[in-house]
Amino acid sequence: MVTGQIRQSLSGFYDVDVDGETYRTRARGNFRNSNQAPLVGDWVDFKAENKKEGYILSIHERENSLIRPPVANIDEAIVVTSCVEPAFSSNLLDRQLIMLESHHVRPVLYFSKGDLIPEGKVTELSDIIEAYGKIYPTFFPFGENEDDVVKSLQDTFPGKIAVVMGQTGAGKSTLLNKIMPELELQTAEISKALHRGKHTTRKVTLMPIAGGLIADTPGFSSFDLFDMSKEELPKLFPELNELSVGCKFRGCLHIKEPKCAVKAALEQGEILESRYKNYLQFNQLIVDQKPNYKK
Repeated sequence: MVTGQIRQSLSGFYDVDVDGETYRTRARGNFRNSNQAPLVGDWVDFKAENKKEGYILSIHERENSLIRPPVANIDEAIVVTSCVEPAFSSNLLDRQLIMLESHHVRPVLYFSKGDLIPEGKVTELSDIIEAYGKIYPTFFPFGENEDDVVKSLQDTFPGKIAVVMGQTGAGKSTLLNKIMPELELQTAEISKALHRGKHTTRKVTLMPIAGGLIADTPGFSSFDLFDMSKEELPKLFPELNELSVGCKFRGCLHIKEPKCAVKAALEQGEILESRYKNYLQFNQLIVDQKPNYKK
């Protein structure tokens, strides 16, 4: 029996790395029976007669895991967010961020296509990006500073497993090609008719880049399920959670309660109004959500 890490999954096959050697494996049927499937990033025990016919026997305990993208044991997630084409959406960005927070994955924000922002929108979007930068590590290449910003982002990689995620067409593969041109990842133009990207990433792979491992994964455009309680939700907004110590009532949800530090900060312009509006919407979605008895 050998221990290694899954570096790629494709059509039911799992490529496992053992000290730089790759073994192609499949999962035993007992995983399907137990409703458990191996994920890229998992540490597994397997047997292999040769490098092409191995079988995974067990999966080590995970630090964390995501469904979209389907990766385990992640240290950080680089959330690639387009400023335009597709248009910037604070709602989609905040959905991604609370999902990562709920799975204990450190978000790192990268705002793409800054050079395409219409002149009249530059100040507005720059102010929004600056506000996010007070909450999360944030990288915004604009004009001639792109190479320096990408280099600074690259400095967060060594020793970490990261996922690159974001809306379809936001420029995930383009970013990875800038960091490591020899990858030559396929990229695609935005469909003008549908205003959404063409899917270019067909498999999940952990790629060695800049001293770390990064997964380039399929894009997505929405999250429908909020898998947390309304009491847990405000703790997933770091700035709300930090302010909550000043609220009069313990467990304040920052909606109707009197003497709420979050609402006071909102009135003073100390937190993003769009973030608070998204919080209210997410709270209502959780309240209206039907119970999931399969959990």
